[in-house]
Amino acid sequence: MTPETISAIAQDTVLISLKLMGPILIASLVVGLLVSMFQAATSIQEQTLTFIPKLATIIAVLMIAGPGMLQMLIDYFQDLMRDIPTLIG
Repeated sequence: MTPETISAIAQDTVLISLKLMGPILIASLVVGLLVSMFQAATSIQEQTLTFIPKLATIIAVLMIAGPGMLQMLIDYFQDLMRDIPTLIG
């Protein structure tokens, strides 16, 4: 296994991780921003107010995009397992 191969696998792993985490993080960021704007407009400074909307958003994103995300992870894992003989030898 050459350093270039290890680098390519690491790069693919990071790319898959970003694709899996991206929708969740972006949705959570948008909801957090909206709740923060609401808090600033109404002068409500409750720290726990952002928790429930973010949690609901994450659950909704996982319900909508979860099957596709899982399939992407399964495909990557299967490709990695299929390539083991060529990676080692």
